[in-house]
Amino acid sequence: MIPRRSPKQIEAVRKAGKLVAEALSIAGRLIKPGVTTRSLDEEVAGFIRGKGAKALFLGYRGFPAHICASVNEEVVHGIPGKRVLCEGDIVAVDVGIGVAGWCADAAATFPVGDISAEAARLLEVTRLSLDAGIGKVCPGNRLEEVCAAVQRYVEERGYQVVRKYAGHGIGRRMHEEPHIPNYVSCELARQAIVLQTGMVLAVEPMVNRGTYETVTLSDGWTVVTADGSLSAHFEHTVAVTDAGPDVLTT
Repeated sequence: MIPRRSPKQIEAVRKAGKLVAEALSIAGRLIKPGVTTRSLDEEVAGFIRGKGAKALFLGYRGFPAHICASVNEEVVHGIPGKRVLCEGDIVAVDVGIGVAGWCADAAATFPVGDISAEAARLLEVTRLSLDAGIGKVCPGNRLEEVCAAVQRYVEERGYQVVRKYAGHGIGRRMHEEPHIPNYVSCELARQAIVLQTGMVLAVEPMVNRGTYETVTLSDGWTVVTADGSLSAHFEHTVAVTDAGPDVLTT
């Protein structure tokens, strides 16, 4: 069963979402050559504590940090640490925050100093594929239309969407139904899920320059591209409303 939220509950998710957006903005302003990923985590952690909110990632299935910071070939779930960001890197920052029992989640990939035209195009394609998916978050559309919009935008531009990891419903818990892949699977087509007003979705394309295959490193968390190619990640929490998609993490 996919939860449907009342307008009041959606506003509660939006409160968490505004903090997520602010946390991402803080991280983005800090990102530059010479900065460690741990320092990003520490700054965002301090911000979340100062707001009396909850960092959803910390302790989730044993995850040891407040944010995910995934650099270059790292797709998702990068653990912040001693790694120093270098000119030309790209770093995806993923943040989940809970406020008064309601959750929101978003991610963005940032350039570190001047990046290559190739990396810049990957970031642009990934960000715009998220916009394409969000544009389909409307009552009466099937969930597969959201997924197909992301996949089509990415693949028409010569990139690949990650298959193993996906978006999700969100609200009272960080991960709720439905499962939202960034491609149209046979299972998704069979389910024929119709979007309804009040559903809240975390749409999050993860896009690789090379193969969509991934590998998990020995830390048990960090996911990297199987061929070492660059990867980018963007995400928003979005409500289905009668007026169309309502992005809650801005």
